[in-house]
Amino acid sequence: MPDPTQPSATPDFLQHDRPPVPDIVVPRGLLPFHLHQKPVRGRLIRLGPLADALLGRHDNHPAVTRLTGQALALTAGLAGALKYRGSFSLQAKGDGPVPMLLADCTDAGALRGYARAEPEALRAALVEAEAPEAGALLGKGYLAFTCDQGPEMERYQGIVSIEGASLAEMTDHYFRTSEQLRTHVRLACDLTPNGWRASAFIMERVAGEGGIDPDLDQEAQEEAWRTALALAGTLTDAELLDDALASPQLLHRLFHAEGLALDRPRALSYGCRCSRARLAGVLQGFPPDDLDHMAEDDGVITMTCEFCNLGFRFDRGEIRGQIPG
Repeated sequence: MPDPTQPSATPDFLQHDRPPVPDIVVPRGLLPFHLHQKPVRGRLIRLGPLADALLGRHDNHPAVTRLTGQALALTAGLAGALKYRGSFSLQAKGDGPVPMLLADCTDAGALRGYARAEPEALRAALVEAEAPEAGALLGKGYLAFTCDQGPEMERYQGIVSIEGASLAEMTDHYFRTSEQLRTHVRLACDLTPNGWRASAFIMERVAGEGGIDPDLDQEAQEEAWRTALALAGTLTDAELLDDALASPQLLHRLFHAEGLALDRPRALSYGCRCSRARLAGVLQGFPPDDLDHMAEDDGVITMTCEFCNLGFRFDRGEIRGQIPG
C-alpha cells in the first residue's frame, strides 16, 4: 500500500487510507462500576500502552505531556457515561503557556488529542514551578465539553470558565455549575519504566431513586456518598498507573465492602482520523496566493496533522484553491 502522506497518481480526494500510525487497542481501557443500591456510580480509565502511543507522537515538555495525558483519560471517562454516535471532545482555550488543549473520543472508543504550547511562555512558567499544573499552563479562558453527532443531529456543548489549579478541579467546577452533578475526579499521568501512562477515576453521586435501596433515606444516601468519597480519596497515582494492578483488582481494593458491582468494560484505541483527503479539502479552501506562500522551494506544500504529527505532502500544481468571490 502506498504511503498516503506522499503525492501519488490517485486524486487526493479519493485517498482516505489511514496513515502509518500505531494500531493499538486496550480491550478493558474503561471499566464502569456502581455500588449496589447506593447512589454511587463511576468509571476507571487505564490507557496503558495507548497513552505512550498517543503522547509519544509529540516532542513536548513533560509538563505539557502530563496535561495532555490527563485530558485524554478524562475525555474517555466522560464519553463513557454517554449514549451517543459521533465524537465527544474536551477543549480548553486560555491565555497561558498552553493556549490550546484538545482531546476527543468517538462512540467506538477511538482517542486522540494534542496540546499547543508557546515555548517562551512555557519556559517562564517552568521558572516559577518545576511541574506546573493545568491552571498555570492554561491561564484564564474557558473549558468546553462537546458532543457532536453529525450534521443531522443537534450538537450539545457545555462551556465554563477555567477555575481551579488542576484539570480535575476544573472538571468538578464544570459539573457543579453547569450540570448540578456532584462528582469526584482524580487524574494521573506520568512517565513510567514502561513508557507514558495515563489514568482517570470518575465517581458521581446518582440523583433519583433508580437502583437505590428504598430503605435508604436522604441522610443514609449522603453517608454512603461520603464513605465512597473517603475510600476514593485513598487512591494514589502509583496505583492508577501500575500496569500490574488490574482495574477490577484496584476497584475491589477500594469498594469490596460497599457492594461493588462491575459493569461491562469498554475498549479504547488509537483514534487519529486524519487522511490525505481531509487535509486536501482544507487546502482547497485557501486562496491561491496563500497556497503559493505555503509552497516550499520544490513546489510542495506540507500539512502536519496536529493529532498524530504526521506531515502530508501536496504538489502545489494539483491544488487550485478557492478563488475569492
